[in-house]
Amino acid sequence: MSRQDIDRFSTGPSFVRVADQASLTLPLRPSVVADALDLRVLELLTARLCHELSGPIAAINNGVELLAEEPVAASGGLDRDFMQDAIALVGDSASRAASRLQFYRFAYGFGNTGLMVGSAPVELAARFFEGTRVACDYGDSIRTMPLDWQRLACNLLLTGAEALSRGGNLVLAAGPAGIKVEAIGEFAALSPETSAALALVTPVAALTSRSIQAYFTGLLAETLGRRLVRTEELRRVQLSAVALRD
Repeated sequence: MSRQDIDRFSTGPSFVRVADQASLTLPLRPSVVADALDLRVLELLTARLCHELSGPIAAINNGVELLAEEPVAASGGLDRDFMQDAIALVGDSASRAASRLQFYRFAYGFGNTGLMVGSAPVELAARFFEGTRVACDYGDSIRTMPLDWQRLACNLLLTGAEALSRGGNLVLAAGPAGIKVEAIGEFAALSPETSAALALVTPVAALTSRSIQAYFTGLLAETLGRRLVRTEELRRVQLSAVALRD
């Protein structure tokens, strides 16, 4: 998705003009400011989600177009190999889109009801990373944790995956100090922008579609009384959720 496509999810110039006019006559209440900050985070998460889904959905569209333009063989019959390839493309892309959507529904949308419909988080993570350059080890110690902690774990996986631009392994585990994920791979590293967002030191107005995942993960950790600590060494990045007082 291009920068222009992402910008479509932001408020347009006409909205900004109306808001500017209103600010001349009505003072902003603290709750209004907080709502505006929340809206900024929501916009960026929505843009990121659309970006993640745009690839497989575009591939589905390409497969459908191929089927619609299916050439007829010289004998007048259908090119069965061509049709099978196009159908396989549509099926694989639809499966990837569904896997991503289900994973993000849990990572971004799971509430505090304590109930979950559908596959377990470990299964969602396995399908999400299947067929990618990143292998995911969702540790047994995580699988028995409450769902709100597993939601944090899944967001840690997303943030850790950003450190593996050339692929590698994600190892998710829980111990006495809390949840941690290790990203292991060639040139494993997090950008300064992502690291700052992870620590919640980036102003909301300065967040981007690249840094929003780390910021959202930091917010989730804070709601659980945790802060995220990053340690890096050669070919390894570790993100740990430790108690706020530590």
